[in-house]
Amino acid sequence: SPARGAVVLHPGAGAPSRCWPVARYAAVAEALRARGRRVVVTGGADEGDLVARLAKRAHLPDTDVFGGGLPYERLSALVADARAVVSGDTGIAHLAVAHGTPSVTLFGPVPPSRWGPPPGTRHRALWHPGPDGDPHGHETDPGLLRITADEVLDALDALDVLHALDAPDPPDAPEEAP
Repeated sequence: SPARGAVVLHPGAGAPSRCWPVARYAAVAEALRARGRRVVVTGGADEGDLVARLAKRAHLPDTDVFGGGLPYERLSALVADARAVVSGDTGIAHLAVAHGTPSVTLFGPVPPSRWGPPPGTRHRALWHPGPDGDPHGHETDPGLLRITADEVLDALDALDVLHALDAPDPPDAPEEAP
């Protein structure tokens, strides 16, 4: 897989109200990369500019940028092989839950109790309680803006995603003969 063991950042969502700022995703990417973790960025078919802005701010190599909407099968495989997924309340978060890939999902306009992951240890929903907003709104939800990059990194740490960051990824183990 082109992203085995990487942390996938997906900055887009179906509406601007559910999009966390690119600068904060970039801060998360830079912190992860400083600790030796590979970061890849994905985006939907109409999110090429958003993905490119994040990749540029985070100084990601072109090989780690998957903008323009991967075919579903490739996106699904990428999520299945990822170390973790960080996104807003959008489709890729549901893919992470389906594959059992650890995830951190950022909620703003609506609480995670409505559309969030099931309770469990592999998924973290970040949300600052407040009045429900418009999940289809044109401005980033104020609740979503209260989530910090450090909270995202702490959530990844709680999932033990960052624990192994100080050691390089182990090489793939050779297949054992029967």
